[in-house]
Amino acid sequence: MSASPSPSSSHQPPIWKAYFFLTRLHLWPTGTILYFWPCAWALAMCAYSLSIPPKTVAIQTLAYFIGSTIRHDAACIWNDICDMDLDGKVERTKGRPLPSGRVSVLGALLFLAAHWAILLGGLNLMGPDAFKLGLVGLLTFEWIYPLSKRFTNWPQVWGGLGIAWGFVVVWVSFTGSMDLNFLAPIVLGLICWTIHFDTVYARQDWKEDSKAGVYSCAIYFGNYMRPILTFFTMVFVTSLAYVGYLNGQGPLYFLISVAGSAVHFIWQLSNPELGTGKDSSKLFQVCAN
Repeated sequence: MSASPSPSSSHQPPIWKAYFFLTRLHLWPTGTILYFWPCAWALAMCAYSLSIPPKTVAIQTLAYFIGSTIRHDAACIWNDICDMDLDGKVERTKGRPLPSGRVSVLGALLFLAAHWAILLGGLNLMGPDAFKLGLVGLLTFEWIYPLSKRFTNWPQVWGGLGIAWGFVVVWVSFTGSMDLNFLAPIVLGLICWTIHFDTVYARQDWKEDSKAGVYSCAIYFGNYMRPILTFFTMVFVTSLAYVGYLNGQGPLYFLISVAGSAVHFIWQLSNPELGTGKDSSKLFQVCAN
């Protein structure tokens, strides 16, 4: 007579689900969108100024969306490897695959390497300049961001540099220009955008993060979070207007992208949940999407 499986083994989810959760694909497209928007904005501005054919724009948009998904997956894997000990101290994150032991560190590293191989292959198709710039971003901002939560109150700045770098890579791949007068303002604006949405997201864990020794803008801003985030969103909207002017964008750009963003941020910043941390995850998805 064969032995029946133990309750613990019979309820253990298959290993592929643990790796699936490690990438946060169960929350898709949240997260992917954050990496995709800067690429899409750069592509749209290139298409406007260079008169790129619509078919090319559509193909490139799909390619960047897929690439952004893989890039976000890789970022989540690396983040969880770095934060494994901290995640185990926070109620919301202690059940993640690494702190719960469902995925080993070696398994996560090999999974990360596979994602990186795909990313590097995609970057190689964008031309030598874009490949070099993309590699710089992957080897600096992407690696540093999870570690920065241990030594600075501004980890969101490092995360913002990584997210903004997608705009730079796409812009250079099409224009061949590394014009800092154009790129510096939009990178600054995208960093401010990242500080806004990531602070909103981190607000839900700020008490536990503080006890666990995690640094974050959500903790650092304290009761002044709303006015501080108002400043950063104003910088972002101003950067959108400025680079739109430099790129010679038409009235629709300023109506939809600039004015539309401003109205949306006013709504977000007036939301009563912003300061309490309740339902921050839902508000984060609104910020990101």
